[in-house]
Amino acid sequence: MTISAVRTHRVSAPLHTPFVTALRRTTTVDTLIVELVDADGRSGFGEAPQVWQVTGASVAGADACVRELLGPLLTGRDPDDLVARCAEVQRAVVGNEAAKAAVDVALHDLAARRLGVPLARLLGGTTLRVPTDVTLAAGDAVDLAAAARQRRADGFGVLKLKVGTDAAGDLDRVRAVRAAVGADVRIRLDANQGWTPREAVRVIRGIEDAELDVELVEQPVARWDLDGLAWVSDRVSVPILADEAVFGVRDLVEVIRRRAADLVNVKLAKCGGLHPARTLLELARAHGLGTVVGSMMESQVGIGAAASLVAAYGTTAVADLDAAWWLAWSPVQGGIRYEGPTVVLPDAPGLGISGLTEVKMQTRG
Repeated sequence: MTISAVRTHRVSAPLHTPFVTALRRTTTVDTLIVELVDADGRSGFGEAPQVWQVTGASVAGADACVRELLGPLLTGRDPDDLVARCAEVQRAVVGNEAAKAAVDVALHDLAARRLGVPLARLLGGTTLRVPTDVTLAAGDAVDLAAAARQRRADGFGVLKLKVGTDAAGDLDRVRAVRAAVGADVRIRLDANQGWTPREAVRVIRGIEDAELDVELVEQPVARWDLDGLAWVSDRVSVPILADEAVFGVRDLVEVIRRRAADLVNVKLAKCGGLHPARTLLELARAHGLGTVVGSMMESQVGIGAAASLVAAYGTTAVADLDAAWWLAWSPVQGGIRYEGPTVVLPDAPGLGISGLTEVKMQTRG
């Protein structure tokens, strides 16, 4: 049995609320869904989100990579030889992590479908429920406090507050959110590289002095500034989470060597898929680093794959998988759903996706 077709689907799906960080503002999820089809007509799906400011990936670039290189590489090959196929995908092209992630996940999804088991079970897990945080988009203190109260009412117990747009006002933003939700809600911060090392230390020490009980601070400084990241980590008590600083294994090795962070955020579209993501999680654990599995702004396809990884491997901190929660509609039929702060995986083969929603979608292949 072989892979008979590789199709790509360009998607632009609206968000119900604008998503704002220190790096960008967006009102849509623009992404590429990759579909691998076997000779029996079964399909496996994966996703390559467009995130110019973080990964540099674009829908057009991922589409070209899959159609011109990765698709022809896989056509006619046996999808059940999963480890070999994933390794071939990783070796086939330099960079292009989002495109490789989409194909890697589609291979895993197809393999699970062919075995008739959920993707989480293929990866070694049994649970189909994965807790997630929810993000509070960057804004002023008043708007953030109102959003925090609403998300608490929605049942979320872990809030990720986007900061880094204005270091001078970030302490007031955190103070306002803490006052709005009380002491029983966990607050984590994500600066998205928005602070200098000195700003980061000043803001974080202010948070510590004010006893605002912040769980962690994600990527406080520029991704390339590992010396600055280590300098911050060494001068504050709040745990520091490396995100944009770690794409692959070599990046994580350097973070470990420099003791630059306390935790690492593993994202499929950064590292190239489930195959390398598992390596990153195991490497982090072996060296005593905490772990989070997160996502870009992705649809139910990418979130389903990341949640399946968490279901099988677990993390030391609650996952960051609310991206599809922001969508006004789903580009796929079936797949994951949200029950308050929980990602619910379908009890169905693979990712449980039965088809695509033919709205604002361009299919090729």
